[in-house]
Amino acid sequence: MPTKRSLLCAALALALAGPALAQADYPNRPVKLVVPFPAGGTSDLMGRIIAEEVGRQIGQPVVVDNRGGAGGAIGTDLVAKAAPDGYTLLLSGIGSNAVIHGFASPRPGYTEADFVHISQLAAGPNVLVVHPGFPAKTFQEFVAWVKAHPGKFSYGQVTASSGHLTTEYLKQTAGLDMVGIPYKGGAPALNDVVANQIPGMFTNQDVVLPFVKAGKLRALAVTSAERNPLYPDVPTVAESGYPGFTAVSWTGLSAPRGTPQPVVDKLEAAMVRAFGEPAVRAKLEASGFVVVASRREAFTAFVQSEVARWTQVIQSAGLKSE
Repeated sequence: MPTKRSLLCAALALALAGPALAQADYPNRPVKLVVPFPAGGTSDLMGRIIAEEVGRQIGQPVVVDNRGGAGGAIGTDLVAKAAPDGYTLLLSGIGSNAVIHGFASPRPGYTEADFVHISQLAAGPNVLVVHPGFPAKTFQEFVAWVKAHPGKFSYGQVTASSGHLTTEYLKQTAGLDMVGIPYKGGAPALNDVVANQIPGMFTNQDVVLPFVKAGKLRALAVTSAERNPLYPDVPTVAESGYPGFTAVSWTGLSAPRGTPQPVVDKLEAAMVRAFGEPAVRAKLEASGFVVVASRREAFTAFVQSEVARWTQVIQSAGLKSE
């Protein structure tokens, strides 16, 4: 007959083995990917691409759950407080995982320490566009014109957006005096540039590309480290006199802090495999995104550098969150 001691030891062994067994057969049910923005935008598109490709790699459906609001903070906070079991993941990005931490208030209900950053998916540059009637034909001419007319160049801005922060970064880097015109969304601002109500703005490369191709806007510079394949004749800000200047929108896959390492390893490997495939990369690159598919260590270091960069820009500009 088993003794009380042997039964206790057996129960303890089962208790310890339970999490390990659960990790070994992960995933054994569908996984939820929280996209902290409404359906239909670029973030939603990225989330659905991740869901499809990672789901294919891990052998379980990855279901997108759009939880928009507060610039991505609501959905991101939800994941920060979720069970760290690998079944609730986050589409992380520049706004909700970097820019938001630069504002003194309101503070989000989470910090970057609340996440394991698994892999960066892609990055896309912002593009400085102006109406074709604006006198500057190149980025150097743009800088010269703005310096010759301080306070006269007005640009569309959506507070705390990637385009807004990029503009502030350029103003600080190049010593430019420009005036931001607040908008509730990027589309109305872009429409006003097309209509020549305001002369220009920084905005995401995928959004503005059709207008540039149609000749309704002129692209003066991209903010990536290298030229973008969809804008081969448009120089980078860095090569136009400001070495080291980069400002890209990015997305990645993250999970709640405490997610078991074997689960993180499996998801990291799935991201790297999926987005290393030429057909998958081509689908993203056709929209102008640079596929990264980084490892966990590189993505974590990148997020930390982005938090530091944008906190510096926000504090130097004295920006306030709406």
